[in-house]
Amino acid sequence: MRLGAPRDVKVDWRGSLLPPVAKRHADPPPRWHWWFSRAETTVPFVLLAVPTLLSALRGDQTPAHRLTTLVLAAGAAVWLVLTTLVPSARVREHGAFAALAFAGIVSFGSVLEARETYFLIFMVHGFFAAMRMRPMAAAIVGVAITSLLINTVANGGPIHALATAPAIWVTLVVVQTAGIGGGGAVFAAVGRQSAERKRMLDQLAAAEAENRGLQRQLLTQAREAGVLDERQRLSQEIHDTLAQGFTGIITQLEAAAQAQDDPAEWRRHVDTATALARENLTAARRSVHALRPEPLEAATLPDALAEVARLWSERTGVPAAFSATGTPVPLHPELEATLLRITQEALSNVAKHARAGRAGLTLSYMGDEVTLDVRDDGVGFDPENPPPSEGGFGLPGMRSRVQRLAGTLHVESEPGGGTAISVNLPAVPAATLAGIENEGASA
Repeated sequence: MRLGAPRDVKVDWRGSLLPPVAKRHADPPPRWHWWFSRAETTVPFVLLAVPTLLSALRGDQTPAHRLTTLVLAAGAAVWLVLTTLVPSARVREHGAFAALAFAGIVSFGSVLEARETYFLIFMVHGFFAAMRMRPMAAAIVGVAITSLLINTVANGGPIHALATAPAIWVTLVVVQTAGIGGGGAVFAAVGRQSAERKRMLDQLAAAEAENRGLQRQLLTQAREAGVLDERQRLSQEIHDTLAQGFTGIITQLEAAAQAQDDPAEWRRHVDTATALARENLTAARRSVHALRPEPLEAATLPDALAEVARLWSERTGVPAAFSATGTPVPLHPELEATLLRITQEALSNVAKHARAGRAGLTLSYMGDEVTLDVRDDGVGFDPENPPPSEGGFGLPGMRSRVQRLAGTLHVESEPGGGTAISVNLPAVPAATLAGIENEGASA
């Protein structure tokens, strides 16, 4: 029989708050982004300074013309400072502010180019200012306006140029607008995709950090619940075995004291008390051994389960095959101990109740979860009325241990059809233990 166990893992957090996600350090911007941000604030001033210097060096200007040009260039420089250096990047990207900055640049640039053709160099910045406007339709219109002005201001202005040779100037503006606007649109689309990709990567990183936090909280809760569970189990076991045994020993010794005149009766009571003391010693050793799974002390989980299956097979005479699939990784000790205990209890139940001819164990590592399957070809049982446990913790105890670790236990059986038990647990790595201990030490 092959058990198809569900793979979903349900966690009951008992109303606990999630741990705070560690603050993720921002990744440093790429080097090209640094250069682009620097160029974005310095190139406009270079584009203004070059034509201003060339204009000032001309010797065929009157002092008044030169002074007026320098004043206009200074006004353009102040406008660049107010729109490029003073506001934040968020303000500069706002649609209304970008439109205002564009209007000032093309206005200063048009007046300066009308006075000196050199300032066509500065008008080039109008294309970049236009591409900052939103929506994209406004940016395309801005590119068209810049193209019209940059090409016609030095030729009598837009009205004169369009009146004398409309086909030439319209064609030039359309081609230039399509080239610059289209390229800008593609660049903007790539930028949006890059921003979206970064946002998704940030979300994935945050989800990964949150998942690590959930694992740490899960294991902390499992440890606390495990301590309480072991205390309750030991308390019950002490009451059921050691306390009753000591009561019997005391009773036998008291009876022996009363039978001092009858050597045979005295000996019988002393021998019975000695036998009870030995049984209690064995029970005490068994309880201590149950606290710490010795097979995991010097072996990996697959090796430990294989050894458990081998020893069980030698003791019972029932063949038990073990196999492991996937890539074995060290798991958190709570998980490995739980899988080992469930294996021991499952095989114990097979020996007591199944009357099986063979048994099989499979340990499967499947990335973020681990599964243990225990099968036998025995007489089976009705899952609604499982056989009672005798000295172990039975199916209810196995299910309780699994659910405490956010896992699932599934049982398939029918009278005469064998039994299959499947345990599915989250594959929390052993390294998580160090993180929990470090956090506890720092707290």
